[in-house]
Amino acid sequence: MGTLIVTEAELRSCLPIDQGALEATELSFSWISEGRVSMPPVMHIDIDEDSAVDTKGACVDSLEHLAVKVATGFFRNPQIGLPSCSSIIALINAKTGAFDCVFLDNGYLMNLRTGLAGAVAVKHLAPKKVTTVGVVGTGVQARYQIESLALVRGFVRLLVFGRSAASVSNYCSEMSDKLGVPVEPCQSLSELVTAAQIVVTTTPATESIIMAEWLHSDLHITAMGSDLPGKHELHPKVLERAEVLACDVFDQCVIGGELQNLGDASRKI
Repeated sequence: MGTLIVTEAELRSCLPIDQGALEATELSFSWISEGRVSMPPVMHIDIDEDSAVDTKGACVDSLEHLAVKVATGFFRNPQIGLPSCSSIIALINAKTGAFDCVFLDNGYLMNLRTGLAGAVAVKHLAPKKVTTVGVVGTGVQARYQIESLALVRGFVRLLVFGRSAASVSNYCSEMSDKLGVPVEPCQSLSELVTAAQIVVTTTPATESIIMAEWLHSDLHITAMGSDLPGKHELHPKVLERAEVLACDVFDQCVIGGELQNLGDASRKI
């Protein structure tokens, strides 16, 4: 039997953003907490200042397959009409090493899992009563994060902050149709944070964009943009003031996540 090839279109048709996908993502985090997952550090290859390739993999005790993903980020691509990110995932037989399946997902599974991971965090950590959500950024994850979040929390408006007025306008129009709630542009990050009970940051920032003086009680922040050394979205004092800090994989977050700026906040992990 040969290797099964599954396309992005096929994956989208059978694996949407829904409760089943959310539960599967939640289950994967429980496997990590139970110590059932073997997951080495990310292998990162810099091509140039705007291009890189990451290889990630994991094996779960007692499952029949393990997975290895190669993901690319070529951030000049939009200038030539191409998506900035893509990926391919190999499903490998845990008994024979055979490549039983290859997902040609073009980043879909990567984006879906990331968005749903944010929703898992909101489900367990965010305030139960939410009226306003804020999102920083207008790219792919600004969409996946908020669509996934809507599975676990109802809200009556969404505020968005972005660098491009045109991108913000397009985002507001698209997401208001999808969510069925008003989506409004926000003129400043401080205004967005102080008005929202949940804030999601989805940027590749290398300097702090969320400041501690904007924090307020009953605020949850999902900061998903920092995934490499040098990248961060939260000022270190945000970590110091937070009542709870939670991460998916501690060792990876220390190397390439917000915990690079951990300092004295380590006691909260």
